Parts: sequence; structure tokens; C-alpha cells
Amino acid sequence: MILIVGASGKLGHAVAQQTLAAGTAVRALSRQPEQRLATLKAQGAEVVAGDLRDPASLRRACAGVSHVVASAHAIFGRGAERSALVDDQGHRDLIDAAKAAGVRHFCHISARGAAPDHPSAFLRYKYAAEQYLQASGVPFTIVRPTAFLETHAYELLGKALIEQGNVTIFGRGTGRRNFVAVPDIAQLIAQIWADPSAVGQTIEIGGPPANNLTNNEVVTLFEQLTGRSAKVTHVPRGVLRVMSRLLWPLHPGLSQVMAFALHDDIHDTTFDATALLERYPLSLTRLDDWIRAHCVPGSVESARVQAKMPGT
Repeated sequence: MILIVGASGKLGHAVAQQTLAAGTAVRALSRQPEQRLATLKAQGAEVVAGDLRDPASLRRACAGVSHVVASAHAIFGRGAERSALVDDQGHRDLIDAAKAAGVRHFCHISARGAAPDHPSAFLRYKYAAEQYLQASGVPFTIVRPTAFLETHAYELLGKALIEQGNVTIFGRGTGRRNFVAVPDIAQLIAQIWADPSAVGQTIEIGGPPANNLTNNEVVTLFEQLTGRSAKVTHVPRGVLRVMSRLLWPLHPGLSQVMAFALHDDIHDTTFDATALLERYPLSLTRLDDWIRAHCVPGSVESARVQAKMPGT
């Protein structure tokens, strides 16, 4: 049985569905399982209540499972749900619970760029959790994805363009970065389970070369493919830098998002998938193909987007 922590999130849900389709038992953990995991329950998953801030719930969730996928995060969290309690201490407690339960393989979803000196606390917490896992004695694989296409390209840029005609870009929008589709990461995780050489490894995954884009280019791509135009507002880098510092005591989640965005606006964070594809036969999703499938008028997914637009 595979335990998926964060099963109500994009990646956790995709991994759960893929695992169930393959005929493997899934235990899906969420703070509100009955509300958020009804679909997975209907598909045969065992859904359980649990919280990364509640070590006892993690021990119960890990009992009897052989594999764990840790995909939950709290990048936007504040107060009792702040990132330090979830992405750092919460994952340490999960690793301890997995070790006590004798878990045979622990897949930790980190983030590309995680480092002890990253300007965003979120990436520092991710790095700390990696280090704790590596020292724990639990057989592990660390997966470091680039920016989720569905979140960073669509929800933060394309969705506002489609629904409102206005887009806000943090910084100049000129930093070149990479976007990866969630189902592609789920594909990789499935192949990792079948690859003994993946144990003890850190594996980076990103989208194809066509997904090495600036935020400005992402907005242009959405405009070209959807036929909509956008009024683009840029938040200056200096404002991001100051606001990130000022917001830290009040809203650490928003503060670390701003620091993350500023870093990626300044630095080149593109990805070369050559080594990844030599090792794992993945079919990586291009952003333009994703937009055509989900956002262009006439597509099935586009109809769902249109149904949510004001006045429709």
C-alpha cells in the first residue's frame, strides 16, 4: 500500500489516481478527507484524516504501508499553518513516522533550487527536509520538480488573462524559467517505484525545451493561443524585495512567495531534460499543447474554464 500525503493537492491527486489505475492500494491523507477526497474514495482509495502538524495522525497513517509520497506543502501558509510547521517540522515528523513503521521507500517531493541559502524560506525548508530524510536511514528518493505548469503558468498568469484580461507579473518577467506538468511528475514517480537504482537518489524533473520561457513569454503564448489580450502590470523588483521583508512577520507565506518570485525573475532557472529522458522514458508536456487542450475555445477543458467566468 502507498500512502500519499497531500492527496488533495494537484500532484498528490494525480499520483493517487495513477496508482489506483495500476491496481495498487492507496491510502490518501488529507486534513478534510470527506470533503476533498470523495473522488479518490469512490475510485477505491482508503481516505484518512491527518495533518503534518499532528505527529500522532502521521504515525497512524504510516502503519502498514510500504511506500510514502510526501507531496503536501504550505507555501502560502501563515499562523498555525505557516510553512515552517508544515514544510520543515511536519515533514521531519512524517519521516520519523515512516521510519518507525518500516516504510521501504519514501518519495519526497522537494523543489528544484532547494538550498540552505535560498532567499525564499520555502526552499530552505525543502532543503532541510531533504537533509533530514537523507540522514534518517529510510530508503528514499527525492524528486525536485521545476515550476508546476498548472500553477505557475496557468493559475498565476493564464487564468487571470482568460477570465479578467488583467495579469500581474512579479518583477520584470524576463527571467527564463521552466514549467513542468503535474501528470509528467506522476509518471516519473511511477517509474521510480520500479527502479531500484533510484533509492538514495535526488532526481530533477522539468518540462521540455519549449517550456523554458519567461513570464512575459508565457503571457504572450496565452494571448496568441486563446485570442485574448491582457493588460499586464509589473510589480517592480525593488517593491518585491522590500515587501518580502516587511511581510515576513505578518504573512510569511506571501513573503516567501515574493522572495521566490524575485529570485526566479533575476536568475536563469531553465532545465535541460536530456539526462532525465535518457534514464526515464517520459512523455513531457509542452505548455503550448497544454493551453490548446485546456484553454482554447472548443476544447473540453476550456468549457470548464468558461463555465467559471463571470457572466457566463
